[in-house]
Amino acid sequence: MPFHSLFLTAEVKVTPVQLSAFLIASPLASVVVSTIMGKLSDGRVQRRYLLAAGGVAGAIGYGLFAVLRDYWLLLGTAVVFVAMTSSLLPQIFAYGRAASRGPSMMVSVLRTLLSVAWVAGPPLAALMVAKTGWVGLFTATALLQLGVAVLALTLPVPAAEPEKPVEEEAAGPTRGGMAVVAAAFVFLQGSVGLAVGGLPLFVTTELHGTAGDAGLAMGLCAALEIPMILWFGSLANRVSQHKLVVTGAVIGLSYHGLMLLTDSVWQVLAAQLLHATVISLVMGVGITYFQSLDPGRPGHASTMFTNTQIVGGMIAGALTGLAAQLGFRWIYGFSLSMVALGLTLLVVAGRVTESSRR
Repeated sequence: MPFHSLFLTAEVKVTPVQLSAFLIASPLASVVVSTIMGKLSDGRVQRRYLLAAGGVAGAIGYGLFAVLRDYWLLLGTAVVFVAMTSSLLPQIFAYGRAASRGPSMMVSVLRTLLSVAWVAGPPLAALMVAKTGWVGLFTATALLQLGVAVLALTLPVPAAEPEKPVEEEAAGPTRGGMAVVAAAFVFLQGSVGLAVGGLPLFVTTELHGTAGDAGLAMGLCAALEIPMILWFGSLANRVSQHKLVVTGAVIGLSYHGLMLLTDSVWQVLAAQLLHATVISLVMGVGITYFQSLDPGRPGHASTMFTNTQIVGGMIAGALTGLAAQLGFRWIYGFSLSMVALGLTLLVVAGRVTESSRR
């Protein structure tokens, strides 16, 4: 995923307008397709078949990326096949929820494995680009997607058992407040995407560090997330998930505020402990939180969560472009503002719930 932009600019030689159009059209298509797949998964279609379909689509899409170099054909491939494979993550989380028959550590374990993948995946991808070129990278990705499809077909069908309402989120908004929560998460996840994506630019231009310094900071953050997500996932079964997410947003204010004031690389490295905590609470507990708000439709809830990440990422991309004009320290000014907006909406969502219970 992090190499799409580099592939388009270095290999396909797209113009800035074409790159922007690609980076807007592709995530929008992912939102649409993931939403459709989410609705199907909560109906009569077995999730393992949807997972298999997403894996096959990914194998086709990235197989085409390995050989195609025409912009319009690549764009068509992205909005059809790659968009379909974007439904894999929410459906895997929905399957984990259904297999564990309600709130459990299953979703937290899956989210932890996603962090492990992000620790290992980008460096391995960079090595493959250097050694085998883009053909090698996308061929390997296609084979991994095909492996997902094969594994999905071996998954057992979760036993149908109604979830126990007593175990669900007790302090979060009702289903009618999910729109407010979703808006909050667009800003919260967008701030994470903006901060992570802008970190290399900030470190190298504002702090005069190296790309290796930025890579060390991101790797440190991802490594710290792994035990934190498991611990907070366990805590989420005993403590209000709404309060945990609000806590993550408050810590986020501290992190982005500190990053605005940093003047050396070591301070950035030290601050990653805070950012790992934010990501673990917002993006780790957040998945379980959404599923608990709509326990009868885990596919829809998981898809809504991942869609907020996609939309937040699109906003982050636009703000990164603006920061390029104003100075990359502005990245953390923008991300601080996004967290503040997200936190405000979470507080509003909590009050909507209190009003609905009176």
